[in-house]
Amino acid sequence: MMGGLYRMEITSDAVSLKTLQQQEVDGAALYREIARFMRNESESKTLLAFSKEEDTHAAVFEKYTGCKLKPRRFRLFFYSSAARLFGYTFMIKLLEKNEDMGIRTYEKKITQMPELKQILDEEEIHEKKLIDMLDEERLRYMGDMVLGMNDALIELTGALAGYTLAMQNTHVIAMAGLITGISATLSMTASGYLSSREARQKNAVKSATYTGIAYLVTVALLIIPYLLSPSNGYLKALGITLLIAVVIIAGFSFYISITKGRPFRRNFFVMIGISMGVAAISFAVGLIVKNVLGIDL
Repeated sequence: MMGGLYRMEITSDAVSLKTLQQQEVDGAALYREIARFMRNESESKTLLAFSKEEDTHAAVFEKYTGCKLKPRRFRLFFYSSAARLFGYTFMIKLLEKNEDMGIRTYEKKITQMPELKQILDEEEIHEKKLIDMLDEERLRYMGDMVLGMNDALIELTGALAGYTLAMQNTHVIAMAGLITGISATLSMTASGYLSSREARQKNAVKSATYTGIAYLVTVALLIIPYLLSPSNGYLKALGITLLIAVVIIAGFSFYISITKGRPFRRNFFVMIGISMGVAAISFAVGLIVKNVLGIDL
């Protein structure tokens, strides 16, 4: 009876503790799942060590909530699939960040639940020690991907904005954009290879490939609105393209903020300012060129 009263007193906000417990249970299951498809045995063991500590944390919360929880299957499937797509380092750091924020929200309960401080300390050790041991290939080439994506965003949003006012036909704009984009992709990939080779970097081909793929994917996403719009819907297509550019920048800035620990807002607004600034200037240039040269397509 005393144990029950003690538990009720500690968990005056039982839902909060149960939420934290669920996060630990989900985290333990996710680490085990990711460890299954990792090729590096050392990194796999690192994730299994994560999993065991998360199980221990879940057991601590279970002592106070009195509930034995199971991993949420849909959440596990979603996060494990995202780990395959975006990389396990991104998902692990995101999960650790969410857990850390959740625990710190209830840090005031430490006087009632002494184990919470220990869990916090162990979560920090996770972040500083174990995650630093992870060496994912896509993160080693993150700089090359950023270079390709940034260059495509700045160059192609500017080009498409200029073409929109000069040509005023979505199909013609799409054709010009594709030619520009594919040519720029090949140029960017070749330049990246030569630059990496000149700097005597290992895997110059792979570095250039990451740059080229990031560039080409960005080009395709930006041109799609013109391909799907009627010939006279060029202004609407431009608006959608700029919106896509903002979404790409937001998504990539968030990815970088998690994997590299950089401030999201600063990266986002710098990239937005540059991309939209170039697009606005190119838009004006397209209008001027059309009127000065008197070309009507």
